[in-house]
Amino acid sequence: MPAGFTAADFYYILPEILLTIGALLVLVVNLLFPKRDSFVFGVTLVTLGVTGVSVLGFAGVDTTASAGLLAVDGFSTFFKLMFLLSAVITVLMSAPYLRVELIQAGEYYFLIICATLGMMFMASGIDLITLFIGLETMAVSFYILVGFIKPNQRSNEAAVKYFLLGAFSLGILLYGMSLFYGVTGTTSLHGIADALAGSDQTLLLQLALILVIAGMGFKIAAVPFHMWAPDVYEGAPTPVTAFLSVGSKAASFAMLLRILVEALPSLVNDWQLIFWVLAAVTMTVGNIAAITQSNIKRMLAYSSIAHAGYVLIGVVAATERGITATMVYLWVYLFMQLGAFAIVAMLRRKDVVGDELKDFSGLYLRQPFAAVAMLVFLMSLGGIPPTAGFMGKFWIFSAAIESGFVWLAVIGVVNSAISLYYYIRVVVFMWMKEEVTESPIPILPSMAVALGIAIAGSLFFGIFPQPLFDQAQTAAEALGLSAPAAASVTLH
Repeated sequence: MPAGFTAADFYYILPEILLTIGALLVLVVNLLFPKRDSFVFGVTLVTLGVTGVSVLGFAGVDTTASAGLLAVDGFSTFFKLMFLLSAVITVLMSAPYLRVELIQAGEYYFLIICATLGMMFMASGIDLITLFIGLETMAVSFYILVGFIKPNQRSNEAAVKYFLLGAFSLGILLYGMSLFYGVTGTTSLHGIADALAGSDQTLLLQLALILVIAGMGFKIAAVPFHMWAPDVYEGAPTPVTAFLSVGSKAASFAMLLRILVEALPSLVNDWQLIFWVLAAVTMTVGNIAAITQSNIKRMLAYSSIAHAGYVLIGVVAATERGITATMVYLWVYLFMQLGAFAIVAMLRRKDVVGDELKDFSGLYLRQPFAAVAMLVFLMSLGGIPPTAGFMGKFWIFSAAIESGFVWLAVIGVVNSAISLYYYIRVVVFMWMKEEVTESPIPILPSMAVALGIAIAGSLFFGIFPQPLFDQAQTAAEALGLSAPAAASVTLH
């Protein structure tokens, strides 16, 4: 392994360098033009766009960089584009929201970029230390973003809860990582895999696995590590909630896949069984809890928990098709979840909070475009054709059945049916209830663009899913997962 950094190393981390420069430039522009939020908004979008172009430049590359700490491959490229697109949509929906809440745009966009930077390291890290640094970069940014509305008591409370529980879960994760290092003598994912290959499973090794899964379970909001999500989602600024529910979840799954597939293939029977139980419980608890919610952000929080359970089905499959299905689902989830939260953010006006179910009453009469858009997003979240959500669920359930986990797929289908109840309830309020307020609901250009991207993605990948499947399969192959990763567990 080469010592130090070479010119090639800096070339391979060009997207991360560009993102860092862009974040600093945002602060400088905000300092020079403190009252021109449009300048900071433009610099942020240009930074994310240029970084996206640089990421595309590494398509087809499969190598390691930074002394073996980072992987530049199809897997990291797939997720980096997902993070950047999530950030772009979040920034677009944030512009009108920040004006209503009187939030300082410069610091806000800086933290959005920093969170995205951490996500990119989580997707490309192939060393426990790199993954930890990426995770902390993302987490610290979100701790601040969640409590960004300082006069808002709910925002402050959400930030404190998120920080305390996040720090606690991080300690558990770090303890598990340290045990793996103690057992194998290395922090490299490939080194850990080589050290564990053919070795006997000890109690210490199983404890390390449980601790790592518990720590990552918090980040993906899997039951029973989900207790933070409803309060944080409700209290945080709505665009932050959207980015947290999509970007943070996708980055955590990318990190989880890196660890499981590249470092712990020899423990597949153990983590398959654990995730089988987690997936079933997470889907069920999330959907049942969402039924009773009258606050849209809390409802979408429990919905997000349920969707984490769906994604875990692909992890349980532990095959190339299963990993592909996981990545497909995370990509389509981006459009429908961000789109739904964009509608909630749009309903926030000076005289209306806009996050209660009653605030959607008569939305079709007041703002038809918003009502139709929300209908598309809810159909996609519920898995109704011809939306992308249907194809995502079809792919992930079929991967489970192909791997022999028929009962888990059945539980997933039943939970999808349950979720239709609370999604349809929102539709009823929008289309059949009388409006309770005559307050106008303007759609500013940036919000219109955000909604347009979300609608296009939710429909296009439902009608023409093959390009996304092909890209996800190519990305999954980069992990080097063999067709049946190991013998399937008996819980089929």
